Amino acid sequence: NLERNLYLTTQLTELGIPVVIAINMMDVVRKNGDKINTEELSRQLGCKIVEISALKGTGIMEAAEAAIDAAKNTKTVPQHSFSGCVEHAIAHIEEAAVHNMPEEQQRWYAIKIFERDDKVLAQLNIDSATLAHIDQDITAAEKEMDDDAESIITNERYIYIASIIKACYKKKNVGKLSASDKIDRVVTNRWLGLPIFAVIMFLVYYISMRTVGSAATDWANDGLFGDGWHLLGIGSKAYSAEADDYTAAAQAVQAFTDIDVTADDFDADEALDEMKSFKGDSKTATVDVEDEETLAVNTMTAYYSEVPSDLSKDEEEETVAMSYKDAVKYFEKNGFDEPDPADYGVWVPGIPVLVGDGLDKAGAADWLSGLINDGIVAGVGAVLGFVPQMLVLFLMLAFLEACGYMARIAFVLDRIFRKFGLSGKSFIPMLIGTGCGVPGIMASRTIENERDRRMTIMTTTFIPCSAKVPFIGMIAGALFGGSALVSTSAYFIGMLAIIVSGIMLKKTKIFSGDPAPFVMELPAYHWPTVSNVLRSTWERGWSFIKKAGTIILLSTIFVWFTTYFGVVDGSFRMLSEEEIDSSILAKIGGVIAVIFRPLGWGNWQAAVASITGLVAKENIVGTLGILYGGGDGTVYSNIAAAFTGITAYSFLVFNLLCAPCFAAIGAIKREMNNAKWTWFAIAYQCGFAYCIALMVTQFGNIFVGKANVIGVIVAAAILVGMIYMLFFKKYTEATKLSQNVKIKK
Repeated sequence: NLERNLYLTTQLTELGIPVVIAINMMDVVRKNGDKINTEELSRQLGCKIVEISALKGTGIMEAAEAAIDAAKNTKTVPQHSFSGCVEHAIAHIEEAAVHNMPEEQQRWYAIKIFERDDKVLAQLNIDSATLAHIDQDITAAEKEMDDDAESIITNERYIYIASIIKACYKKKNVGKLSASDKIDRVVTNRWLGLPIFAVIMFLVYYISMRTVGSAATDWANDGLFGDGWHLLGIGSKAYSAEADDYTAAAQAVQAFTDIDVTADDFDADEALDEMKSFKGDSKTATVDVEDEETLAVNTMTAYYSEVPSDLSKDEEEETVAMSYKDAVKYFEKNGFDEPDPADYGVWVPGIPVLVGDGLDKAGAADWLSGLINDGIVAGVGAVLGFVPQMLVLFLMLAFLEACGYMARIAFVLDRIFRKFGLSGKSFIPMLIGTGCGVPGIMASRTIENERDRRMTIMTTTFIPCSAKVPFIGMIAGALFGGSALVSTSAYFIGMLAIIVSGIMLKKTKIFSGDPAPFVMELPAYHWPTVSNVLRSTWERGWSFIKKAGTIILLSTIFVWFTTYFGVVDGSFRMLSEEEIDSSILAKIGGVIAVIFRPLGWGNWQAAVASITGLVAKENIVGTLGILYGGGDGTVYSNIAAAFTGITAYSFLVFNLLCAPCFAAIGAIKREMNNAKWTWFAIAYQCGFAYCIALMVTQFGNIFVGKANVIGVIVAAAILVGMIYMLFFKKYTEATKLSQNVKIKK
């Protein structure tokens, strides 16, 4: 947009400094059949013009060389002048107030004084007599031009720029719709815009959480930070099949004889003799089997002679896959040792295995081995295991941002936000906040209306940032099979929380008023360069990895120490797995957990994870990795055993919406610049999160037959209060812009 961007150029030329103009996207200009006469443009502006394409990297070196030459040899002389009365006033200002300054800067300062620029006037510290004399000239010009001084300069600049554009820029298809315009007719449509956005975000989360990202994260969690993996996957299927046969044989034997081949005191010779001599009195028997993922105990049916081939699918799931007789033959042939993955291909041990073996060989003390393997490796590994999913997510978001689509969402949501008293400008901080809440909060500075700005600061962190992605992935994976719907819902819960909060806060006295006007230029759609997308992805990913090596590392050390040390029988010592409920952290968490009992997850582990999340949201994953990583089962299976689907979703909702990490809280404090407003923001975020999580738990429990009468009454009261604020409490909806605009006739 030459017209908009040349406005700054006219100001730069008035400073007298060397100026070189690089006109970007010239490849698009040529593709559209448009023409820019750069020689004429250079003559009219009085400075060098270079054609470039940042996308394709053309003209960059020429622009740099031109800038170096200009810095050595030239000064820019302004080529334009204002109307007579304005030039007369500017000349008087130069003579009266800035004649002692360098000659090339006098005109720029004189124009800023004419505009009554507060910062320039404060910098120059002009005496009152001179100011009074100058003000007479400015007032005379305003009277003659019938406008205020700042608007006069703005209008004069755009008149000058319009004359340049007319002479130098020729468009081929004037008035015709471009490809971008045609696409925008669909994706920014009043009725289709939001559904299209929902579908796109679902696909983004589905691909990152369920397909490519899920496979990579499974490898990271189960392989790199687990027991290990088969190189290139060679031998993995054969090992899995053999492991399944071993498990089925063990279950069949246990169903009929109660022999546990995995027991520590297992005697192979004695067990084999007993198995061979056993004669079944019945065709079937049952055995209780613990599900590896959920730790739920299921009763399975085992057959003595032969497993029927005509079982239904449901019956197959409840039947041991091997008969007792076949199980005896299996153990007689293969022995009782569990299959070794190293026998089925090139087996690469995981980091915990390698670290554990190294510590054992070094003769490390139990506390040191526990700290390194169960604390640092388990905690940091639980976080880093989600890096593949995050990189896929960052890659797709970077593409959507670079191609220009995300800018359209700000336009689409402005229609919705404005109906609820919010400005579309609030979406920009929220969009930035998907990467990190800190720059998102800082981006609220672009909102002129102070009430809207404060409200945006309070609600921006409702949108899931990159630090919350591992936590979302963990809950979705452990309780909901990695469902993309759960991951996508987290994004839309954040947006809905912003809208609901916006409506309610706007109806209070401290936030009431018209929303700030929102004007945005939509860039044309274009294919982003691979390097730019990869660079953006890497920067976000590397920032996350660095945090895992600093803040999260220290947090996991603290969590492990306070988890595995405590007072038992009057003595302070390291605790065993069975004694963790007596740990320092358990005692602290037990006090805090009372607050969360109405939410359905009042155990000390979940309470502690929520508190450590205030340091960094990634800490929730690291803390859960340590607290649920010990004992039987995997981290996922232990988490699944500690939560129900409803309480897990309540836990997810609370930690998505409550106060952000310490870094973001610090940004809130800086932007609010007021302790009371800062504490109000934190209190609102925590209170709102608690209320939503409470409603999720209490109303959800109704559908599973676990309703708590008092809890449901409280949740219903909160819901009624929110409905009143949303639909019945009156407020004055914006009917005009909050700024006065003069139109010169």
